[in-house]
Amino acid sequence: MHSIKLVEPETNEFLASLEAKSKKANPFLRAMAHRPEVLKAFVPLYGAIVGPGSVERRIKSLVYLACSYANECAFCISANSPGARKAGVTDEEIQALQTEQDHVFSAPEKAAIQYARELTQTADAKDTRAAVHEHFTSEQIVEITLTAAMANFTNRFNNGLEIFPDAGA
Repeated sequence: MHSIKLVEPETNEFLASLEAKSKKANPFLRAMAHRPEVLKAFVPLYGAIVGPGSVERRIKSLVYLACSYANECAFCISANSPGARKAGVTDEEIQALQTEQDHVFSAPEKAAIQYARELTQTADAKDTRAAVHEHFTSEQIVEITLTAAMANFTNRFNNGLEIFPDAGA
């Protein structure tokens, strides 16, 4: 295993403040802190994408987890499952995302999940784009696409750098 060395919060004031707020070590942020200017720009971007918007939190959680399961990103699955549960996603539904058993979801949820999964697998959505247009406005489709893009960004960052849920804890 060739994992990178994580930045310690004592050496980065912004990282230290983020971890103080969350009250736990975050290996994703500790890795990104190697580029402090990127970390400072990433935090508000992430919040703007996955935070409150025109798409309900539950759907954003389903989209994020669908991408994370498709990419087999253990860190993102672990980090996003508690929030998904708070947004009303059940353990059964999380299992359904993992096994691609989409029949348990509503039509809009299913459309968003399949769209996100196709974007993850092909970087295109030609087979699922029409379905999202049936259920969502243009603003919501952009928000769903941004959520899938953010999930794919964090998935690739974590998988590429071998960042796992227990790293840096």
